[in-house]
Amino acid sequence: MKKVLSLLLVSATLISVSAQAQDAKAKTILDKVSSKFKSAKTMKADFTLTINGANGKSQGVKKGTFLMKGNKYKVDMSGQQIICDAKSVWTYMPANKEVQISAYNPAEQTISPAKLFSGAYEREYKYTYSGQKTIGGKKVDVIDLVPVNGSRSFTKVQLYVDPAASMVTGGNILEKNGGSYTYTIANVKSNAAIDDGTFTFNPATHPGVEVIDLR
Repeated sequence: MKKVLSLLLVSATLISVSAQAQDAKAKTILDKVSSKFKSAKTMKADFTLTINGANGKSQGVKKGTFLMKGNKYKVDMSGQQIICDAKSVWTYMPANKEVQISAYNPAEQTISPAKLFSGAYEREYKYTYSGQKTIGGKKVDVIDLVPVNGSRSFTKVQLYVDPAASMVTGGNILEKNGGSYTYTIANVKSNAAIDDGTFTFNPATHPGVEVIDLR
């Protein structure tokens, strides 16, 4: 589940690239997405994540909401929450009445909003433009990102970008074991009012929760 949740962060993010041009067409598209994102103080979006087995069949669908404010973020979906205040990360499982706390370390997060938005992304992935395709009746640009580090559990992240809105609308994450994750992003809102308290977890407001501090 933790691997699914870490990959889920990709589904709710945009891309920030700056320097090295690996594919001119891809870079132009990603730069536009990055510029639009950087102009927003906060970001809110709904997502749907479909988990696919090596045989291509769906093994489950998860839906939820993603909030972000600077390096702070919150992923909220059925059965689980991930909350980060840029110092600590809380993984809360209501059914188990358990919350795990770990230290936030941007350098250790291979796929995270902080890294994707920081401009470090292009140093870890090669990106190419793979043409257009029609998704949900709309044409999107397809960008393929391949990790430079071959030890990653996934082989490629594929992004679908709405060329008119310069917004990521979904894509795929392909794993080495043959499985994949298909995601869609909708109802993206920029500059929504989000209180900083949204990005912290207070055990006192969750009676009976077991706190597992891994920091």
